[in-house]
Amino acid sequence: MTGGHRRILVVEDDPETAGHLVDSLTSSGYQVDLATTGNEALSRGVTSDYAVITIDRMLPDIDGIAVMRQLRDDGIAAPVLIISALGEVDDRVRGLRSGGDDYLVKPFSFVELLARVEALGRRSDTVVKETILRVGDLAIDLMSRTASRRGKDIVLLPKEFRLLEYLVRNEGRAVSRAMLLQHVWDLHFDPSTNIIDVYVGRVRRKVDGQQAYPLIHTVRGMGYCLRAPG
Repeated sequence: MTGGHRRILVVEDDPETAGHLVDSLTSSGYQVDLATTGNEALSRGVTSDYAVITIDRMLPDIDGIAVMRQLRDDGIAAPVLIISALGEVDDRVRGLRSGGDDYLVKPFSFVELLARVEALGRRSDTVVKETILRVGDLAIDLMSRTASRRGKDIVLLPKEFRLLEYLVRNEGRAVSRAMLLQHVWDLHFDPSTNIIDVYVGRVRRKVDGQQAYPLIHTVRGMGYCLRAPG
């Protein structure tokens, strides 16, 4: 991280661990803000520009992954390092699939944490992130969490945006209801639920209604696919 972009948000409720992280990162040249609850992290996360955010998996009020997902829904794209005592593969996979950029298991050495923070900071500084995805005349902005078609804004609820984003990222590929339920709702497939069809119907009306051609298509026996004609 270079210049003034060395500000880090540490989200940690344990006083001893939090104090050690803040002191060590500060002595390494970073500006550090501390949040001890999930709600405080959400408040700080949307009001400051952080190069890296570290989030403890287990917080007293809101699960750390839920905090991270809310920050992503709010358009916060800062790299997130999840810190957790839960080291099972499923926990790490869930954290990364939910929007985390790296996962560090407790107990850890500060040298390793610093190396991971530096790596995420370099990525934040040097990689120009693709913040606008396009399919045909549809554009979705990953930073502002907004969508438009032919320049006209499409008003989407957070869950609707996540569903559309997942379809756009899988442009031209059929995605099943189970995949949507897992990646958008973080739930295992329940054959009795119609939540996917309800939400796809809403998004389809907003995205394809009154347009020259549809983008969202039903793939019989499989699920849905977003693609432009041609």
